[in-house]
Amino acid sequence: MKQENFDVQTESQLKALSEISTISETLKVELWLRGGWAIDFLLGKVTRLHDDIDIVTWIQNREQLEQALIKKGYKQVSVSEEFRNRQSDFQKGNIEITISYITYTETGDLIMNELPEWNWRVDSLSSRPYMLHGISLNTLHPKQLLEEKEVYEEIGRNPRLKDEESKKLLYQIISSLSRH
Repeated sequence: MKQENFDVQTESQLKALSEISTISETLKVELWLRGGWAIDFLLGKVTRLHDDIDIVTWIQNREQLEQALIKKGYKQVSVSEEFRNRQSDFQKGNIEITISYITYTETGDLIMNELPEWNWRVDSLSSRPYMLHGISLNTLHPKQLLEEKEVYEEIGRNPRLKDEESKKLLYQIISSLSRH
């Protein structure tokens, strides 16, 4: 069995994920992990080192979630104009957190706030919490996570080794889910 990767960054991020879980429960705010940490929660183990923590929540949760993170000592980092209405970035020591905001269109499509050209899957928002090192958080559905990786390629983002590795893991997760 492959050994879990732990370093100071991983330990700090696990602590931040625990804080985020507590904030979510306290505020009764729905949120979902995306990116590498989502895959780790789906698998129940740390598979690699992570640069950051990516979270998704409803746009109406923005203000209270931002305030809660600031109270926990996170510093809000400015984002470029084009992303201001769809994401917030935070930093505390070596931890970087990106919160992306979602909403429904008038026709009922799930989208990233103010990005109507990117319709999300109907089943994107998993209601099942996953556990990792005693921390409970929801994740985006693995098929949504996989679609995001594939969209990056379509829009011309340079392929990264970690994205290829993530796609392999996501195919395995999706395959195991379809067997159950």
